[in-house]
Order: sequence, then structure tokens, then C-alpha cells
Amino acid sequence: MTGRVYLVDDDDDFRFSLVFLLEGEGYAVEAFASAECFLAASLPAGPACLLSDIRMPGMSGLQLQDELAKRKLALPLVFMTAHGDVPMAVEAMRKGASHFLEKPFSDQHILDIIRDALAPEAEPDPVAGRIAALSLRERQLLDRVVAGKLNKTIADELDISIKTVELHRARMMDKMQARSLAELIRMTARHLA
Repeated sequence: MTGRVYLVDDDDDFRFSLVFLLEGEGYAVEAFASAECFLAASLPAGPACLLSDIRMPGMSGLQLQDELAKRKLALPLVFMTAHGDVPMAVEAMRKGASHFLEKPFSDQHILDIIRDALAPEAEPDPVAGRIAALSLRERQLLDRVVAGKLNKTIADELDISIKTVELHRARMMDKMQARSLAELIRMTARHLA
């Protein structure tokens, strides 16, 4: 495998286990117990990605993401958490995280994500085309669904029935080719401001 993986997680056992897995797959891995330690390190040039816990003592993963942006350090960022929620995932993705994973996750899933994060971009992202193909009502639903609003709240805001929300939501999910809310959030985060 080519590329370096930086791992930031305050859980020693989890960190050790993930380093063992990744090194076994041929990745060069540097692990850090805190965001502050990662930021203090000298990072070599070359393809790399960052795996970070989101809830840590001291600087959180979201604060680390903000600091990386301030320093203009562009690394594919994968957040991992055992205690995530939709608003947190939306915020992380809108700020440019490539993935938001809930612990525990399978070894193969994290390996696939790292492989994709380190792969050069070969084709343009088709998500913008999918968003453009949505009707006005489907686009209104997309914005509200990604913001974590419930169908009842959306119905009230748009002055339509819950059944109509459900119908448009199903069509929107189909057009976006999203199988779940998490997948919809991940794929649209960079496109919705």
C-alpha cells in the first residue's frame, strides 16, 4: 500500500489495535494520543490521511479539523466515534471530513475507506449532478433532512402533509442513490452550504 495514515485517538487499546491492523496491510502509520501531539509532530510530505476520534480530552476532533483548516493542511479526514449524533456528523462533513464512522466498525470497512482516501481522484464527483436533478420540493427536503429535521417538522415548515413529505423524501433518496441518512449526509456534505 502507498500512503501514510495518521491516527489520533485517546484510547490506547483502540489505537494499538488499529495500528496493528493497518501496519499489517502495509500502511506506514503514526499514532498519537491527542490532537495536540499530532499538531506538534513534523509530518513528512506525501500522500496521507488522518483518522481521528471526535471526542477526546483537550482538543476535540472538530477543533483539530478547524486547526488543520487554519494551517491549510489538506488531509483526507475520517472521524471515528462511539458517541456521535447527526448534527455532529453534519458539521464534520460540511467542514470537509471525508467520512464519519461509528465505532465499532469492521476491519474491511476502515480499510476500504483508507484506500479510497489515499487514491488519487480519477473522476468528478457525480453528487452535484444528482442534486441538480432534484425538483425544487425534493431539494427543500434534502436541505432539511440533512439538517436532521424530522418529517413532522419538515411538513410544518413546508405546509404539506407528512405523507407528502414521505413521498418526496423517498423520491429524493432514490434520485440521490442514498441507502441511508448517514450515506446521504456523507455524500452531500461538501455540496450543501
